[in-house]
Amino acid sequence: MTRYLIVGAGVSGMAAAEAIRRADPRGEITLVSDDPFGFYSRPGLAYYLSGEVTEPALFPPALPTFQKLSARLITARAAALDPDGHRLRLEDGRELPYDRLLLATGSLAVPLPVPGGESIPALKLDNLSDARRILAAARSARSAVVVGGGITALEIVEGLSARGVPVHYLLRGERVWPAVLDEEEARLVEAELRRHGIRLHTNSEVAEVEHRGSRVQAVITRSGQRIPCDLLAVAIGVRPRMELAAAAGLQVERGIRVNLRLQTSRPDIYAAGDVAQIIDPATGASHLNALWGLGRRQGAAAGRNMAGGDEPYPLPPPFNITRLGGLVTTVIGAVGRQRRAGPLAITRGESEAWQDAPESVTIVTGDHGSRTRILVGERQLVGAVVMGDQLLSRPLLDLVGQCVDISAARPELLHPAQAAGAIQRLWEKWKRTHARPQP
Repeated sequence: MTRYLIVGAGVSGMAAAEAIRRADPRGEITLVSDDPFGFYSRPGLAYYLSGEVTEPALFPPALPTFQKLSARLITARAAALDPDGHRLRLEDGRELPYDRLLLATGSLAVPLPVPGGESIPALKLDNLSDARRILAAARSARSAVVVGGGITALEIVEGLSARGVPVHYLLRGERVWPAVLDEEEARLVEAELRRHGIRLHTNSEVAEVEHRGSRVQAVITRSGQRIPCDLLAVAIGVRPRMELAAAAGLQVERGIRVNLRLQTSRPDIYAAGDVAQIIDPATGASHLNALWGLGRRQGAAAGRNMAGGDEPYPLPPPFNITRLGGLVTTVIGAVGRQRRAGPLAITRGESEAWQDAPESVTIVTGDHGSRTRILVGERQLVGAVVMGDQLLSRPLLDLVGQCVDISAARPELLHPAQAAGAIQRLWEKWKRTHARPQP
């Protein structure tokens, strides 16, 4: 009987456990997690903050359970990994043997590296415990400052605003999420935020945090502006939790390096999710992803291979659907500029691959309320951003993901008035000739 050990019970760990159980009904599956709540919907935390869903709704009946998978969950923190001895040591001293191991340890928010920042408990949104702390602080907060330009910062901003807390939103650059959104897309989001009373501070960085004991009183920006607040939340980036792998001698870089079979430098140890830095042997390129959907697909692929499979992970285009300033927004493929180097190059809910758009032509369709931006390469669509009306999001996901040849329709795609119709026709043709029949 094979002993499978999974460190992390988030979406990648649970998808791996499901895949293992389907392939190996008799194997022993153990998951280790330091999250006391086990498995729940991480994307749902945004709607929990805003009051649109209750906490029990984060654990819907459709989610897989440890009992259904005949898997054991140990709530503990992993302390050390012994690849030669095939053992994992927990902080409480217990040792767990394994035959195959998956590291699905996720990522953690980067703290604010300024004077005073280390002395106060700046709020973050890594997990349900963090969401509870934000809600508890919001009950008595008179003013909040949120720092960060990506999805997670927006989730916190909108959640606090929905709870009636006046919010100052500090952006280091000139607009929201500049790595992915273009200027007009960012302006649509910002207009919605301002309409709800949120105060945006662009080109603004925190230089110092004023505090009394462990309570924040104000932030001081690099321009010298003092913004009083009694709640400070930070979402400036995430770092993969790869300390366990690094200490065990596995190859790490910005994350744990894995091949297309999700294997690390030790073939019986796999990695998936936020922590996995997947190397594409065809190009030598590698990306980190902090996306729920890709984490699930990676975990499932790793689980199948752990249970005896031999299939490469297909490197699908990164995809996310979220809400920005009240606008439903879908991001597909490569849509932005080259990414910044360093640990803050990615925030939760995004992919570095979004920021690797090759030379292409951008065509915008839609009106003020809805907007679609497509990036048209020579022979295929390389990416898209769909805001508001989502009619084109599914066709674009298939066209980008399947690398559909658009050569014949390219002139229409380059014409804003004709692009939407061309997308629909391309998609219908592709479905007739390539899509698999539904069971």
